[in-house]
Amino acid sequence: MKKKLTIIQVLPSLVSGGVEKGTLEVAKFLVEKGHKSIVISGGGRMVSQLVGEGSKHIQWSIGKKSLLTFMYVIRLIRLIQKTDIDIIHARSRLPAWIVFIALKLINKKRRPHFITTVHGFNSVSLYSAIMTKGDRVITVSKSVENFILKHYDVDKSKVFMNYRGVDAIDCNKKKLMSKVWLEAWKNEYPKIQNKIILSLPCRITRAKGHEDFLNLLHRLKKDTADIHGLIIGDEKTGNTGYIELLKKRIDDLNLKNDVTFTGYRKDVKNIIAISNILYSLSIQPESFGRTIIESIKIKTPVLGYDHGGVGEQLRLIFPQGLVAFRNQEELYQKTKLIIKRRPLIKNTKLFDLKDMVSNTLKIYTDIAS
Repeated sequence: MKKKLTIIQVLPSLVSGGVEKGTLEVAKFLVEKGHKSIVISGGGRMVSQLVGEGSKHIQWSIGKKSLLTFMYVIRLIRLIQKTDIDIIHARSRLPAWIVFIALKLINKKRRPHFITTVHGFNSVSLYSAIMTKGDRVITVSKSVENFILKHYDVDKSKVFMNYRGVDAIDCNKKKLMSKVWLEAWKNEYPKIQNKIILSLPCRITRAKGHEDFLNLLHRLKKDTADIHGLIIGDEKTGNTGYIELLKKRIDDLNLKNDVTFTGYRKDVKNIIAISNILYSLSIQPESFGRTIIESIKIKTPVLGYDHGGVGEQLRLIFPQGLVAFRNQEELYQKTKLIIKRRPLIKNTKLFDLKDMVSNTLKIYTDIAS
């Protein structure tokens, strides 16, 4: 009988986002396979789901940028000393430093294995280098793997590329467009009915390309009055003010009746299903685009800038969706083409959730054996 493991995942919070969702998916899979799953974070709206799916949550502000955060080193040491922990998996830089220091202060015989996941193209620095110090280093795309191998002195044999994945069952278009959901959506947003829906799902920050999206909508409105843009997501904590700049830009472009801010939504996949086109227009390269994969599996066309993980993904599963970085003319022309003739999207077995969580567990069991 294989040993049942106790695994801690550590990240700043469980409010929203791809890193957080991936943490929950791995945690759920661990519980299903009989392992003990613990997550340490500053809390957030996703905690109830995590606990409901069988994991234990420990609420520590382990991602707060403050010298006081390093007090968690002592608390983590105490936790390790009284709990038989096999692996600690850090998914962010400051929590990774807390774990790294704590493990250095523990006797090697009691020391859990240290695993990191590099989720993004962080600035190249000593601070960011901690994400390459794991006994195993997971990267979420080939682009990220190439990035850390280029910029850091890291043993390639301990680096494992593991694409993020989505559950195809959750991407069934017919189920997502149920009568109940469609009726609720119609009641909430009556003015969007019978419109060509163009969606940008991401946190509202300066790096995500919202202004490019608005400029595109402004140009398209000259061709047709049936366009409506959805900005799906909330403002990043501590980033208040940018949304007001976007609203002013909307007024300047005379798009007040043509753009809707939905805020945070749990039904993003349902919105993707009713969208005509989904966009990924980040100014900074993304390590991976989860909504890109969800869209393709739902059969909604995607247009995304050809850089980073998004470019990598689109080349593999929907190359016609690639747009040269910030090429506004190409973005406009490809949008018009898709509106005129919706492309056929083939089924793909790539980027499957089962592969992602199974690969993660294999990394855990291999290092713990």
